[in-house]
Amino acid sequence: MGRFWQTKTLEQMSSHEWEQLCDGCAKCCLVKLEDSETGEIEHTNITCQLLDIETCRCSMYKDRHSVVSDCISLDRDNIRSLSWLPETCSYRLISEGKPLPSWHHLVSGDMNTLHEYGASLRGWVISERDVRDEDIQDHIIQWVD
Repeated sequence: MGRFWQTKTLEQMSSHEWEQLCDGCAKCCLVKLEDSETGEIEHTNITCQLLDIETCRCSMYKDRHSVVSDCISLDRDNIRSLSWLPETCSYRLISEGKPLPSWHHLVSGDMNTLHEYGASLRGWVISERDVRDEDIQDHIIQWVD
């Protein structure tokens, strides 16, 4: 029998399976800027104030929406419409019928593999707590998967 992500669609996954599928890269937690005229999204090297930049995990995951009002929950209804998700996002890969990468913890059996591979934000981001609003544009980066 195949592993759940190989045999189920995103819609068929239980809540537990859905949460397990997250690779923990934290790239969805990057502060993004949207051009009001074109709708183009620009990424920064700044993370949400709640992200622990060492573990790449939200420090208040269950209550994050009460602190960060514009935090977007990835779910079965919006996952295919979030074009800013990285090409390596597990949810995006599965929705496109592609396999998980070898560094994904469900494949490697180790949550640290993605950090060792360099697939997470660890080591190259700063928290929005450390950046003034007027300086955010100075932190725009080009997305690299």
